[in-house]
Amino acid sequence: MRTPVAIVGAGPAGLLLSHLLDLAGVESVIVETRSREYVEARIRAGILEQSTVDLLREAGLAERLDREGDEHRGIYLQWPEERHHLDFVDLVGRSVTVYGQTEVTKDLGKARAAAGQQIHYEVTDTAVHDLETDKPYVTFTSPVGTQQRLDADAVVGCDGSFGPCRTAIPEAAKQTWERTYPYSWLGVLADVAPSTDELIYAWHPDGFAMHSMRSATVSRLYLQVPNGTDIGTWSDDRIWEALATRLGHGQNGWTLTPGPITDKSVLPMRSFVQQPMRHGRLFLAGDAAHIVPPTGAKGLNLAVADVALLAPALAALVRDKNSTLADAYSDTALRRVWRCTHFSWWMTTMLHRSGDPFDRQLQLSQLRWLAGSEAGRAGLAENYAGLPIGF
Repeated sequence: MRTPVAIVGAGPAGLLLSHLLDLAGVESVIVETRSREYVEARIRAGILEQSTVDLLREAGLAERLDREGDEHRGIYLQWPEERHHLDFVDLVGRSVTVYGQTEVTKDLGKARAAAGQQIHYEVTDTAVHDLETDKPYVTFTSPVGTQQRLDADAVVGCDGSFGPCRTAIPEAAKQTWERTYPYSWLGVLADVAPSTDELIYAWHPDGFAMHSMRSATVSRLYLQVPNGTDIGTWSDDRIWEALATRLGHGQNGWTLTPGPITDKSVLPMRSFVQQPMRHGRLFLAGDAAHIVPPTGAKGLNLAVADVALLAPALAALVRDKNSTLADAYSDTALRRVWRCTHFSWWMTTMLHRSGDPFDRQLQLSQLRWLAGSEAGRAGLAENYAGLPIGF
């Protein structure tokens, strides 16, 4: 097989990249280890930045998003006995939209299927080759055991942190930075209407808690727990009791309504950045190049920003033989990556209990400053609602 652009990974980054390339008149082929059903069912992020929503609209992918997404003007910041609303629209003129990554992936999959996009699901033994030449290729084994080779002008790794593309860049040609946080999130999905109109980020002596949502009838909630937590030790009653305590049930008349928990999992927290995001004719996008803790709601949005930069760069490279944008891709993308990495670290360390009494006082001081400073709130709002693509 041959294609101008070979994409490894059929998550939202790979699907969106193929769609943007198609709009530019450039064909691509996607290979994916998992099944389509698995990819579309993965529970991930649910907050879309303004720039992400704008891009999906411009690309003709927002019909259901506009119908079912829930636009939020801001968030609540909370600590015991205090809750403060940050209105992003008033502060920076931008909002966010609650719309699950699973729904984004379904919309992208439907659009690509309608366009006749060639996607090979459930492949194994994927590997990338000859990346330092202008004739790279991808090999893989089909679901029926047939060895396949896909020749291309460029290969894009949208295959996450455990795929073959990140590790295909030689050690001598890359740098990596990593921070593993000393706590995790216990996340639950519950079939109950949200008890809040917008997200609550709560600092508490027992640990961080967050009240999010997926729809008008489904709540998404998180608790800070120690690394290595056994999910089996957290019964539904224990989860709801901890959420009620940390989120302030009864505070100023507010109540947390419990409901049936349909999913629970423990999510480790880490930051990771690898640079450059390009090696020869291999380009990395999304989690293949960087991971952020979910506190700042940046993971999916960073992946979207990556492919928004990458699509015109690849179109110019493979169609027009112009490498200017491709040569600039890594440096341009990494500016935003590091900004979002810092913001995610800042939100995480401000809100999670470390056990250090000095840290506790610094966190409370920072939260009080945000509550009382319009400049502080505007800085948080600007980063949370999203910087422009190409920042």
